[in-house]
Amino acid sequence: MATVDNAVPPGESPEPFEETVENPRRRDYLSIGAVAFAGVGAGVIALPLINQMNPSEDVLALSTTEVDLSSIEPGQAITTSFRKQPLFVRNLTQKEIAEADAVPLSDLRDPETLEQRTKEGHKNWLITLGVCTHLGCVPLGAGEGENRGPYGGYFCPCHGSMYDTAARIRQGPAPKNLFVPDYKFTSDTSVLVGEA
Repeated sequence: MATVDNAVPPGESPEPFEETVENPRRRDYLSIGAVAFAGVGAGVIALPLINQMNPSEDVLALSTTEVDLSSIEPGQAITTSFRKQPLFVRNLTQKEIAEADAVPLSDLRDPETLEQRTKEGHKNWLITLGVCTHLGCVPLGAGEGENRGPYGGYFCPCHGSMYDTAARIRQGPAPKNLFVPDYKFTSDTSVLVGEA
């Protein structure tokens, strides 16, 4: 009978099995490398997807509108375009300003003063989107001889919403005043709509 050198004598426990342990630093390096590689890959895939959501050049060109105010006389209004929507620019007379200031805020559905709707030092310039806040029709009142309604501002022919000289809703189904976009005066006769 042959003897085996590795045999364990009876009554003794075998020696514990020794495992080979990898270098922990090598394992950490591989894990970090794999995560970094996956992160770079996700970034390479995500960047074009996110970039395609940026506005195109033609949209950026329409993001602001410059309006020349020099030809608009007191009491007149013009209609121009801002982001493919009508924009009303009105040069209020002193009488129209006084009428707007005389209205108690408690009488208004969407209470705002004329000062809140215009820029300081330019109270006579009222700039609003020409879109009724009821269902999006274009109100009358900016063109020469158009119906301005009983409050002297704008009249929506679709459902009868009536706005005062500060373009605030006074009567009809519209829930809000005509929207005042962000704008700034670049000179006494020029305004840039789309920037505050």
